Amino acid sequence: MTRRIIVVGAVIVSEGRVLAARRGPGRSLPGAWEFPGGKIEDGESPQEALAREVLEELRIAIRVGDKIITTTHEYEFGVVTLTTYYCEPLSGVPQLTEHSAVRWLAPDELPSVEWAPADVPAVERIRSDFTLNESCDDRETP
Repeated sequence: MTRRIIVVGAVIVSEGRVLAARRGPGRSLPGAWEFPGGKIEDGESPQEALAREVLEELRIAIRVGDKIITTTHEYEFGVVTLTTYYCEPLSGVPQLTEHSAVRWLAPDELPSVEWAPADVPAVERIRSDFTLNESCDDRETP
């Protein structure tokens, strides 16, 4: 039977940039870039799990906002269903506890790194959202 893994990912946005985290060695998909997060524990909402996971992984507190997208991707180790949320950093500076690197990327720079396949649809949606917001910001108000 195929292992099913339900996870959440934080699209942390600060000053128009998005935090990308590179998976560390010794884990599945080493070196792939992802949105930080992890598994939902029993009794947790997806938002609670995301805040807990980001605090554990990066030592930063976040406010979880709107859902972006839910995607499912089949890997050799199982089927991952990932739900991503826009998040705002509240306190702390990202520290590497499980990841080998982090980068703050402008939305148009997101394709410059090799994303884990389950994260790719979120990357595309984020780029679309930011492009839409920029065109709305460029409109003149009456």
